[in-house]
Amino acid sequence: MSNEKPANQQRPSAGPGGPRKKRPFQRRKVCRFCAEKNIVIDYKDPRTLRYFISERGKIVPRRISGNCSTHQREITEAIKRARNIALLPIASNHVLP
Repeated sequence: MSNEKPANQQRPSAGPGGPRKKRPFQRRKVCRFCAEKNIVIDYKDPRTLRYFISERGKIVPRRISGNCSTHQREITEAIKRARNIALLPIASNHVLP
């Protein structure tokens, strides 16, 4: 017996959605806090933190915001502190004054 599968049981070479398309080259995002040293991450400044929260109230991930890991951790901590003292909304249905 051979180890070959019958023609109807062989796996297709492409995925279920067809062949993968390559993404065009995208320029790497630069951490704004590394680029401009004078910007400070502060939990008492909701205007700055607002850029890193989605419409639904979720924290935007690093791959989308472009932050480095150190500053992303600081941003996350500042957002959580601001939520805790009600400077930022916890969910999307909260309305800010």
